[in-house]
Amino acid sequence: MDHTEAIFQLILHGGNARSLAMEAIAFAKNKDMAGAQQALDRAADELTKAHHNQTALIQKEVAGDKLELSMLLIHAQDHLMNAMTIKDLAAEFVEMYGQIHQSKGAGV
Repeated sequence: MDHTEAIFQLILHGGNARSLAMEAIAFAKNKDMAGAQQALDRAADELTKAHHNQTALIQKEVAGDKLELSMLLIHAQDHLMNAMTIKDLAAEFVEMYGQIHQSKGAGV
């Protein structure tokens, strides 16, 4: 895989993870906790794929195949970090919605 393809894979998998994390929040808001957890799990899988691509780029650079710093690479890294943050926050929202729905069901 060349540098450009690896960079686009970071963007793809980061974007997928972000979308799935937002989907998890929507599922939880609508009391579908199983759907929320499944979306979070899929987001984690997408982040793992992105990390593999990121690691490949780092390994190439360490091996002497220098990667030119470009706006595309910066965008890809920004996309990935944003997705990681949103996924972590989504997990908190899912847990919070679960507690809210549980307390409302208990009549509290």
